[in-house]
Amino acid sequence: MKLNIGVLAGDGIGPEIVAQAQKAIDAVAAKFNHEVVYTPALVGATAIDQVGDPYPEETHEICMKSDAVLFGAIGDPKFDNDPKAKVRPEQGLLAMRKKLGLYANIRPVTTFPSLLEKSPLRLDIVEGADLVVVRELTGGIYFGDKGRSEDLTKAFDNCVYTKEEIERILKLAFSYAEKRDKRLTVVDKANVLATSRLWREIAQAMEPEYKDIEVDYMFVDNAAMQLIQWPKKFDVMVTENMFGDIISDEASVITGSLGLLPSASVGVHTSVFEPIHGSYPQAAGKDIANPVATILSAAMLLESLDLLEEAKAIREAVNKSLEAGVVTEDISKEKAYKTSEVGDWIAKEIAG
Repeated sequence: MKLNIGVLAGDGIGPEIVAQAQKAIDAVAAKFNHEVVYTPALVGATAIDQVGDPYPEETHEICMKSDAVLFGAIGDPKFDNDPKAKVRPEQGLLAMRKKLGLYANIRPVTTFPSLLEKSPLRLDIVEGADLVVVRELTGGIYFGDKGRSEDLTKAFDNCVYTKEEIERILKLAFSYAEKRDKRLTVVDKANVLATSRLWREIAQAMEPEYKDIEVDYMFVDNAAMQLIQWPKKFDVMVTENMFGDIISDEASVITGSLGLLPSASVGVHTSVFEPIHGSYPQAAGKDIANPVATILSAAMLLESLDLLEEAKAIREAVNKSLEAGVVTEDISKEKAYKTSEVGDWIAKEIAG
């Protein structure tokens, strides 16, 4: 099988971690007799520096022509520290989501037995936790009208959702629940927000179509609290854009490291696979960043193309690397491996 993969390494540690994921994909391709063609493209601060646009049209065309996109991270302190900057790396991410129709972010949160002691939560709380957060990506406050008054003393960000946007993300969340433990939690703020009331109204109307799914509803503040107290209570959580941003990041610390969790952004056109963490500019070029989340994102990429055995091979190699203690410094200070060393070890394990 020939795989055409767009590669958007991005900023900070992005190029380093994406390179390790490519090693894993290459090892799988050799083992299962696939041909992989990578097409690199600019995104984020790097793209701004080179062409003045965080998501250039050429990058979009490459994404559209690819079977899937492997994405690193975006962000640069020089933009973070300049509140008046008119063009920002994050605008490229939002543009990519909008133009590719990436309406859903899928974040599996799984604990690793060999790393349970790294979690900030007690062993009995986190052991066996296994959930998926489904976040709506193209609507809500991040994409609503926003601005400042002429005298700059007032600002606004509008939160807008349509019935169609809510229905399609809920359908996806129900489908994930059907494949898992058949439990779905709809997270909203229906006691305050009109958009949340629309979410709840539509979810309740859809419930009869999924009689085998146990559905419950939770205000976002309560969900955030219970996620830390009883993470094993949840199977699939679905929510709007901003709430999903917060909930999914909160869920990620259950594992003990942001460097362990992958994600997929799926929708109308090409899907994008990326680690959940940011660009970590302080570590850029030092060969110390954890590549596991990106490597597991590559497994999700292969799975999306129905290459299930290939995805399994990557996950098994990652699990063995963690059990063997082949980890970066965020996991172990005593015996830390370099980013590239972890990538090499996993690729060698895949190859057998």
